Amino acid sequence: MNTHDLVAFVAVVETGSIVAASARLNLTQPGVTRRVQNLEELLGAQLLDRLSKPLKPTSAGHAAYEHGRRVLRMIDDLKSGVADDGTVRGEFRLGFTPFLSDVGLSAPLDALRAEFPELAVRVLVSGWSPHQLERIGRNELDAAAICMPDGLLPPADLVADDLGLQPAVFVVARSMKIAGTVNLECLSHLSWVLNQDGCGFRDTLRRRFEAAHLPFNVAIEALDSELRLSLVARGAGISLVTPVGLKRSAFRGQLKPVKVRDFKPKVRAWLVHRAPAGRLAKPIKAFRDRLDQELQAFAQG
Repeated sequence: MNTHDLVAFVAVVETGSIVAASARLNLTQPGVTRRVQNLEELLGAQLLDRLSKPLKPTSAGHAAYEHGRRVLRMIDDLKSGVADDGTVRGEFRLGFTPFLSDVGLSAPLDALRAEFPELAVRVLVSGWSPHQLERIGRNELDAAAICMPDGLLPPADLVADDLGLQPAVFVVARSMKIAGTVNLECLSHLSWVLNQDGCGFRDTLRRRFEAAHLPFNVAIEALDSELRLSLVARGAGISLVTPVGLKRSAFRGQLKPVKVRDFKPKVRAWLVHRAPAGRLAKPIKAFRDRLDQELQAFAQG
């Protein structure tokens, strides 16, 4: 079997098109098509439903894809494992939800790079937890640090390490005339400056306000935490921020934390990846342990 044919087929399944696969692999579209056809001829089965858009694997294609991914991972593990010095090499694609990037992109990432200097770490901080889970399922990420509303669990087919409940702080402009401690009904009269829909904390907020039959008005959506805090500092509304995000913000002097008597929002953090982890088992564990350490320190402090 030509592994290049297998790589092309896996790329088509994961991207959903010949065009996208050719861009990923830096090949021509006819080249990708020919490689997939070579694999189909070798296996004696049609692997893609060519009438579907995006392209989807047939039942035989599903089986070939799952086996093929394991074969390619084993090849990567083999290349790493036979290194004379035992060094872990290759690429480690790591995803973050924006909420955890405040903590995860500092000490845990530095520790990972220090322990595995030959490992090329690629970081993606975009998309919310459901999107990160989808990317792991499509083999676009090796692991992801995500947040989900407490009580919801990651998919059962993924390895998921529970990193505990994570707190958040309500903040408004220091100039806003609002008490330091309020109730949920008071918050329902304010406009929110939040992450885009799909954020774990936003889902938690929405559910809590719906349960109390109170309005929940999102006025501004912004992905970047510092941008949200700059808008809040100018009086655009109220927002949520991690304790470390508030501590590091250039706008912290213009912001006022607000406590809510009947609501302390928390989400649960997870580090998720597919099994088996192979050559990435040690890097995943090292990153998870340091991220867990950092999260516990900020939760307690």
